[in-house]
Amino acid sequence: MRCFTVLGPSQTGKSTLVAKLAALEGTPRKSVSPYGSSLTEFDFGGETWCALDTPGTNESLALAQDALLASDACILCVSPAPDEAVLAAPYLRAVEASGTPCILFVNRIDEPQGRLRDVIASLQAYSSHPLILRQVPIREGDTIVGSCDLISERAWRYREGQPSALVELPDSSAEREHEARAELLEQLSEFDDWLLEELIEDREPASDALFAIASRTLKENRIIPVLFGAASHSNGIKRLMKALRHEAPPVVALRGRLAVAGSLDESALLAVSFHAHHRANIGKTVLVRALGDGLKQGATLGGAGLGAIQEAGTGRPLAGSIPAGQVFGAIKSDHLPVPALLTTAAAAAPPEWTEPPTPMLERILVPGSERDETKLSATLAKLAETDRGLKVMQEEGTGAQLICAQGPVHLRDLRKTLSDVFRVEVTDRSPNPVYRETISKPSNIHYRHRKQTGGAGQFADVQLSVRPNERGQGFTFGETVKGGTVPRNYIPAVEAGAREAMEKGPLGFQVIDVEVTLTDGQYHSVDSSEFAFRAAAKMGVKQALSQAAAVLMQPVARVEIHIPSVFSGGVVAIVSSLRGQVLGFDRDENAKGWDVFRALVPGGTLEELARTLRSATQGIGYFSKTFDHFEELYGKEAEAIIHAHGAGTHPG
Repeated sequence: MRCFTVLGPSQTGKSTLVAKLAALEGTPRKSVSPYGSSLTEFDFGGETWCALDTPGTNESLALAQDALLASDACILCVSPAPDEAVLAAPYLRAVEASGTPCILFVNRIDEPQGRLRDVIASLQAYSSHPLILRQVPIREGDTIVGSCDLISERAWRYREGQPSALVELPDSSAEREHEARAELLEQLSEFDDWLLEELIEDREPASDALFAIASRTLKENRIIPVLFGAASHSNGIKRLMKALRHEAPPVVALRGRLAVAGSLDESALLAVSFHAHHRANIGKTVLVRALGDGLKQGATLGGAGLGAIQEAGTGRPLAGSIPAGQVFGAIKSDHLPVPALLTTAAAAAPPEWTEPPTPMLERILVPGSERDETKLSATLAKLAETDRGLKVMQEEGTGAQLICAQGPVHLRDLRKTLSDVFRVEVTDRSPNPVYRETISKPSNIHYRHRKQTGGAGQFADVQLSVRPNERGQGFTFGETVKGGTVPRNYIPAVEAGAREAMEKGPLGFQVIDVEVTLTDGQYHSVDSSEFAFRAAAKMGVKQALSQAAAVLMQPVARVEIHIPSVFSGGVVAIVSSLRGQVLGFDRDENAKGWDVFRALVPGGTLEELARTLRSATQGIGYFSKTFDHFEELYGKEAEAIIHAHGAGTHPG
């Protein structure tokens, strides 16, 4: 079996393209994952093929990356409109990072939206590989009615519902064909000395030799050939499938590529897991592609025995040994992580390029019932195992389930899976902001704790100095007690009480950057205890804080914004609108046509940053974040936050 992925932006006709490719010969077998990915098996040219189709939203980019992990080659399906080329930038980035041989297919060519050379030029801005046009269109007015292959120089006219007809190249297309063929030969000669010599000697190279060079350069992942057509009319489909058949590398090349990426012994690498989903009453199904021969039910893979295995396309049980290249579903094999490189003894981590973009949408999931609350934590852990684009944590302070999703579509799919598969109903809300408070002036306090309850009483007397600390220094404690006015064994209890007082200050938030010093005190030989001194210190520090001019502190995050260069002009305005500060930007060394901006933004604006960035970049831009520091916040904004989230929420 040979396997390829079809990927690209939404509305480029990927699913139609897969359906038409699969229907060229025989009847396709298709299965669909609850996450929107589909797998289609079909026969062509005496071989069995498997096409992986992933959703086109950028929030599903992780699914496309994982599919590439199991693919001999891929088809990048793009729009014929030059101004939509930027939408393909994340997919070109993923393809190049993965090292997967790629054919670029300009779909919907029947829609007159621009010149093909302009489409390729726009796409080349995001590709380090040369995009090499393999066909030129034959036009009648503004309508493309056929194509001419630049290697064989044979022309074909499209026929609705029928195979294309071989025709003479029209005179009107001859000049463009000769020009494009010369460009093709010049580009290919950069990768072949023989062809370069032929061109220098002004000799016409044979078509068979040119096809061999084109095939080799694709297998070596040195070029991205460009074909075009209209999948909805079956135009250009057979030419695309023939290119895959003759030029895409076999599974042994994938095995070698993954072994190098994972620093594994190629002979030990048996399979790769690339997708998993959960189904009601069935459990977890893991999609695996065999990279070597001999796997079967019960065989050891990833350190444990394989459970039931089935055909990926039909779901029918698989019996006997699985050949290299076969894609299959593994049931009751929960030990297999996804994605992973699998040997007999272990499951190795996938290459770094499979790491999905940092999730930008943080939400609290609120269970609909007590039963749902009991199940939610374990269920989310299961889902996070099969979806690396999802991060699961607990909210600071409340312990509520906090999830980080790629975006609103990803969140919607997650809630649907929880409901349909696990019967867990949830709503969602924004997480509580993480604010702190500190003090702006020193305060001295004398506090006596005395209580008499009939037996032994409680007595502790402390004199405390509470002062602002340097930013970032946190809480510090010291003592200058002399003469044993507070016995040494009670001083740790005083520190513990002071620390407890820091948990919630007069504004209603955790207190930071404060120095507490025990300067004096008294004790009673019978009624004093560690408990009494801890209570005295806690209440004394609380009083001191209320007199020390509390100040609200907001978190500030350091963000790295990844964005195609065409959108870079708007980043400064976006960051400024959120009261942030751009620190600088550079060209992204890992992706042609991308910039990386570094900025500081208030933590409370991160959700707005994600929303604005998606809107301004058509869903392409993303950011990663780390906590940087806390800074003071004053005025009406601070008052509103205190009222909404701090002491203002508990009047009296």
